[in-house]
Amino acid sequence: MTATEPSAAPEAMHRHRRRAVVASTVGTAIEWYDFFLYGTAAALVFPHVFFPGENAYIGVIASFGTQFVGFAARPLGAAIFGHIGDRIGRKSTLVTTLMLMGISTFLIGLLPGYSSLGLAAPLLLVVLRVAQGIGVGGEWGGSVLMSMEWGDQRRRGLMASWPQLGVPLGLLVSTGMVKLTNSVSGDGFDNWGWRIPFLASAVLIGIGLYVRMRVMESPSFTEVKEERVVVRQPVWSVLRHQWRTVLTSAFVRMSEQAPFYLFITFVLTYGTEKLGLPKGDLLDYTLVAAAVGLVSVPLFGHLSDRYGRRRVYGVGIVCVALFAFPYFSLLDTKSSGLVLVAIVVSLIFHDIQYGPQAALIAEGFGTNVRYSGAGLGYQLASVIAGGPAPLIAAAILEHTGSSTGISWYIIACCVVSMAALLFMPRQVPAVETAPDTTPARTDAAPSAGEA
Repeated sequence: MTATEPSAAPEAMHRHRRRAVVASTVGTAIEWYDFFLYGTAAALVFPHVFFPGENAYIGVIASFGTQFVGFAARPLGAAIFGHIGDRIGRKSTLVTTLMLMGISTFLIGLLPGYSSLGLAAPLLLVVLRVAQGIGVGGEWGGSVLMSMEWGDQRRRGLMASWPQLGVPLGLLVSTGMVKLTNSVSGDGFDNWGWRIPFLASAVLIGIGLYVRMRVMESPSFTEVKEERVVVRQPVWSVLRHQWRTVLTSAFVRMSEQAPFYLFITFVLTYGTEKLGLPKGDLLDYTLVAAAVGLVSVPLFGHLSDRYGRRRVYGVGIVCVALFAFPYFSLLDTKSSGLVLVAIVVSLIFHDIQYGPQAALIAEGFGTNVRYSGAGLGYQLASVIAGGPAPLIAAAILEHTGSSTGISWYIIACCVVSMAALLFMPRQVPAVETAPDTTPARTDAAPSAGEA
């Protein structure tokens, strides 16, 4: 008897549910550690290591440009692993994405700089960043679904928010590692100290694989296979039949993702280059904000179960818009206490959206196309929101010398998100019943975790 059968003992179901939540959260935290680590290094180190030159602004833009490449690759990862996840299963897909991300991050830590390899160094950096983007692009959908589909269906907001904790956890650990190595290596940080957090990824990947290999396939996907309603081409099916849901899922993230990468990445460049604030202090403030997120993300996921996903999410959009100008005003005071308030409050307003976001997007798709649909909707935002945000902010600051235009950019993102939230479809089928929904082959190999 498996834990997915209705007659399974409640204690067995509880154990497998707990494993699924832990595996999703730990694995996602490790992947976001890798992804955020790159963003921090892109702001503080990579302009000097891989893009040296007389013009510091060009180096910053080039560095953020390689960061954007990773964002652009995320929808590709969502399509590739969404197809696999909806055809074969959530578990085996998540093991693959974790390995891809870990290996790429470790190799970045070994990559020589421009002074050693010349143009080959930034080119190889771009290749590894693309691999990172593909890995994290396929990670989110599977981790959220593994937790949500194993959890209590009446508490989907809370259950789907646990993997979202990977963001503050990954940010906390990556920023903490950079802070630690910066203190230990001192003046050698730009030469060799920055590599240590990247190389440490190998240890974290080992932990993540151990946790994920012990999880069983989600009961919802197991039911899809048992009922033989596996979709032959899930990505194509969801784009053809639910394109509006995919697009609104992407645009609803404009107010969450674009400001987020300004709050955690661009702020390091703005604070050190424009305001002359100590790098160590900014990293400390980001650590505090990330720690607060460990509480605020599941809290707002839980509140979305009580008061509705759209209502809670809409409050978050409004809060970010209202904070756009006060945020930079607080930073510009250069007062340590007020700068800390700016960074912490900005991420709390982000978390009002991020807590319910996973369930809001995932519930828009039938179970048998959910990995593909939710993953594509979520990751397409990387191309229009998270990826270009630091580039746009850096360009505005360079050409105007002021943060005013950046604040208006944040408000514009909020307007787009509110419109998308209002137009998101509400009625969702339990499973996709399009013509390309065909019975799964009875002789197909079982997915990983099934026995």
